[in-house]
Amino acid sequence: MKSLPRIEGALQDALATVTTGCPPGLAAALRHAVFPGGMRVRPRLCLAVAHACGAVDSPVAEGAAAAIELLHCGSLVHDDLPCFDNAAIRRGLPSVHQKFGEPLAVLAGDGLIVLAVETLVHAAAHSPDLGQLLLLLTQAAGMPSGLIAGQAWESEPKVPLVAYQRAKTASLFTFATMSGALAAEMPAEPWRLLGERLGEAYQIADDLRDMAMTSEELGKPAGQDAALGRPSAAARHGMAGAVGKVEGLVRSAIAAVPPCREPGLLKTLILAELGRLLPKELVLLAAA
Repeated sequence: MKSLPRIEGALQDALATVTTGCPPGLAAALRHAVFPGGMRVRPRLCLAVAHACGAVDSPVAEGAAAAIELLHCGSLVHDDLPCFDNAAIRRGLPSVHQKFGEPLAVLAGDGLIVLAVETLVHAAAHSPDLGQLLLLLTQAAGMPSGLIAGQAWESEPKVPLVAYQRAKTASLFTFATMSGALAAEMPAEPWRLLGERLGEAYQIADDLRDMAMTSEELGKPAGQDAALGRPSAAARHGMAGAVGKVEGLVRSAIAAVPPCREPGLLKTLILAELGRLLPKELVLLAAA
């Protein structure tokens, strides 16, 4: 949680660079999409990996963390649109298209994706790994296994669950771990598996919450997977089976942490995140 002020500051700085002189409605929609945020899971993971690899207070890590969250927020704006989930609320507030209209929501989502790239470029302008960081970010956003591909799977008649989960969710977790390592001038590839495992665990946990919790508890519409016919690990494997898969993936993620300076701190963060992803009520419900 100590990293949250750094993340919020980096996001404020990024928005400030583009909202001055921007059309006022678009500027307001951009801010509404980013603030107030959720738990900032992905940027926290990025900073935690950078720290574990020895990079403390790294501007490159902060830029990568902000870029991840901007890309994530942009994807949520698009996800909520009437042509996709038609969600009226997000994080307990009106979704962007509900508050500002569909045209500005489309532009705000697009704008946040562009701003993610711009933010990373500014932060890593002098890094020898800028090219690799940009390639990883665009791969996380695009095709064949990034956010755009993940969203597109929802339009297919048959959806491979694992491919869908990896594109829709694990892609950003993978960027988080790999960019955190690059910010510390460590090889990125050994950190890919950690991101993939955590991303898959997070998506299954999200499926569980969608099935077991209320809209008020989630801050967004509940029961969307069933209502919209979305792929769901909770529906496919049952509550207990899905909980077991989350726990197995987290154990696999911990085992996948590469050698680094502070592996214990990173593993502690991962276990703490499991406790947040699977509240006691869900574990009890699954075991009943």
